[in-house]
Amino acid sequence: MSKVFPKLAKSITLAAKNGGPDPESNAPLRVAINNAKAQNLSRENIEAAIKRAAGKDAADISEVSYEGKGPHGSLFFIECASDNTNRSVTNMKTIFNKNNGQLVNSGSLDFMFSRKTIIEFPVTEGLNLEEMELELIDAGLEELLVEDGIVSLIGEYSAFASLCQAVEQLGIATPKASLQRLPSQPIELSEEQMLDVEKILDRIEDDDDVQAVFTNIA
Repeated sequence: MSKVFPKLAKSITLAAKNGGPDPESNAPLRVAINNAKAQNLSRENIEAAIKRAAGKDAADISEVSYEGKGPHGSLFFIECASDNTNRSVTNMKTIFNKNNGQLVNSGSLDFMFSRKTIIEFPVTEGLNLEEMELELIDAGLEELLVEDGIVSLIGEYSAFASLCQAVEQLGIATPKASLQRLPSQPIELSEEQMLDVEKILDRIEDDDDVQAVFTNIA
């Protein structure tokens, strides 16, 4: 939690900085708050993160992404929020260089991932998924999946706000929503190969500036 809470707070600050401090009119902020509550981030910390958006600290934070190649054909797309991009890029280069990988130029791997809106929530009694799917198509829904009792809604990244709002209007309680990058050609790795990939993945996720990491691993 010592790593998770600061990342959640930073996501709230960025959402408030980009769209204003009112969650009623700022869908990304509303979602960031819901996601933080689901991880038990306190109300005081949430409010402090929103207030921080108006301060100098938030003005210094930049959203930046990095792309890298790891062992066994693994690819990484890394999204960061940083107040020092020189530090961030140095950290990423070091992680890849020390773990049989390399950081590549921005845009090199962009075509290997599709950016999508992903909304998830548990299946509840009385939920009519067919009706829900029809109602959400106009809001940008592309696909509805159910696995292990969890409903996953997939839509274009540009439909994030409209799809989140439409789900809320259906009365779905605190759905988890995010913008994710899905691999266009996912690869299968053996358990032994995954150990090598997990070494680099763990170090990337442990970096304070990293908000999200996406790979091409199935």
